Amino acid sequence: MFKKIGGVFRDIASRIVETVSRKELTEEDLEKVFREVELSLVESDVAYDALPILFEELKRRLVGSRVSRFGEGELVELLKEALAEILAGVEPEHDFVDRVKASEARPYVVVFLGVNGVGKTTTIAKVAYRLMKAGLRPALVAADTFRAGAQEQLALHAERLGVPFFRGKYGADPAAVAKDAVVHFAKKGLDVVLIDTAGRMHVDVDLVEELRKIVRVVRPHTKILVLDALTGNDALEQVRYFESAVGFDAVILTKMDADARGGCALTLSLLLRTPIVYVGTGQSYEDLEVFRARDVAERILG
Repeated sequence: MFKKIGGVFRDIASRIVETVSRKELTEEDLEKVFREVELSLVESDVAYDALPILFEELKRRLVGSRVSRFGEGELVELLKEALAEILAGVEPEHDFVDRVKASEARPYVVVFLGVNGVGKTTTIAKVAYRLMKAGLRPALVAADTFRAGAQEQLALHAERLGVPFFRGKYGADPAAVAKDAVVHFAKKGLDVVLIDTAGRMHVDVDLVEELRKIVRVVRPHTKILVLDALTGNDALEQVRYFESAVGFDAVILTKMDADARGGCALTLSLLLRTPIVYVGTGQSYEDLEVFRARDVAERILG
């Protein structure tokens, strides 16, 4: 995990040690090193827009350090601390499940957003599993009434988890299906309603209107955008698109265990304004972890 970007930051440490000897690091020293590794960072999926912010954050923490005191190994540790501080910008204050438990809203309604292929349906099942482990009673709703197999996929997860499931007919109005489901499960006294939505393409105008209507009708307590760590810079484009189209309150980043480059998580940490509540680290229902900045920094430079 994160092998490529970890190598880049180790290269930064090595270059700093080579550039400066027995004196304090200056801004000019660091800028020279940053220019040399800029392309490597981009190739590690760090978005170009995020580079100036990353460099400023690192300069703020490294300028004035004395290289002669620690050498490369300790410089790696200093970079790790700097990364942890940067990544902390999107670390959630609490486990999302704890937020749901603390809320008086019942049912607590969550709408999941994201394009096809990011692992949204499986992620919803993982969130349901976490809710169940916390003693809450979740229900799953298939509001994607167009994509063939979408409802069946979510229904299979509901069956495996043993949780209630709601669907409408194919071709039905997704907003109506979502609203009917919330009313139905409110009468049943369930705690949380997790709504899966369509994700045809993030440039689909009809899809945007569909999502806006769902949000307007069900008035969710939280909107979660699901992103795939392997999509690199396209994840940032999805963030910007969904942000302008319907908005969202939190992010779940999937397939972190398969991300050898690692720049996506760092890019989102620098440019997102909402927390990354969970990261997906495998295929089983247990493989959903709370995003912790220090853990990610450790994985990059462990």
